[in-house]
Amino acid sequence: MDKVISVKPFENYLLEIEFADGLRKIIDIRPFIGKGISAALKDESYFRQVKLEDGGGITWDNGYDFCPNFLRDDVPAVNLATV
Repeated sequence: MDKVISVKPFENYLLEIEFADGLRKIIDIRPFIGKGISAALKDESYFRQVKLEDGGGITWDNGYDFCPNFLRDDVPAVNLATV
C-alpha cells in the first residue's frame, strides 16, 4: 500500500502530496468537495488544516479523508500552468 509522507495545502484547494517512494504531485480537491461531510472543506481555512493520518492517507478533523492508493492512482496531477 502507498503512504503519503507529506501534504501541503495551496490556494484554490490544491494539495501537494509526497509519497514514501518519492513521487510528488499536486492535486485539486475541488471535485471532491460538495455536500455532507465534505462541505466543511468549502471554508478554505478549514481546508488548510489537512494532515496525515496513521493509515498513510490524508484527513481533516471532521473525519473526511482520502486513502493513499486513491490519491496516487485515481486523482490526476494538476498542471500548474493551467490552473
